[in-house]
Amino acid sequence: MIVTIDGPAGSGKSTVARQVAERLGFVYLDTGAIYRCLGYLALKLGVDMEDGEALGRIARGMKVEFADGGKRVLLNGEDVSSAIRTEEVGMAASKVSRHPQVREALLGLQRSFGRFNLVAEGRDMGTVVFPGAEVKVFLTASSEVRAQRRHRELLERGIRVSFEEVLKSVLERDRQDSQREVAPLAPAKDAVVIDTSDLTVEEVVDKIEALVKAWKKKHTSSS
Repeated sequence: MIVTIDGPAGSGKSTVARQVAERLGFVYLDTGAIYRCLGYLALKLGVDMEDGEALGRIARGMKVEFADGGKRVLLNGEDVSSAIRTEEVGMAASKVSRHPQVREALLGLQRSFGRFNLVAEGRDMGTVVFPGAEVKVFLTASSEVRAQRRHRELLERGIRVSFEEVLKSVLERDRQDSQREVAPLAPAKDAVVIDTSDLTVEEVVDKIEALVKAWKKKHTSSS
């Protein structure tokens, strides 16, 4: 069974998806981390963010693994869990993800996780990567709330940045992700949209767990 959780930056996808996976006993797939790994490599190697061919080659050659229930990210054997979470890498991830060569290169890697009971979070999980997923969710929240969450998260990691800078970054990522030609950020037609602005993480997790239980009940009784 596959549960997809899509949404813009700061909507709570990662935290919610990880807890949903833990509660259901499913594998957790953080696809945003995969694109961040590519953005990190592109910055490290000095690759032009507009060179889709070069970025596609790097994407095909990189090895991304998840450890400790998805909390640690290994890129070609290196623990990059903290290194890929900066605002600079986040912007780079948004830029590299626009290229069809990159998305094609990473599609197989992402779909390979579909052999598990899976909670997959990202921006096009329900629309492109797992269009046949049994339960699809799209999380959203106001830009100010999302920026506040992201700002708090960065400060907790010891990254000093102003709220204004984070809000600017969130709005720019929204623009890039929603206007790109390939797999733009948008809810799947059959996704349940949940506004997390005034909800706790636990309340959002409860809602998604209820959707999964409802799906299982319906399909168990119909079979």
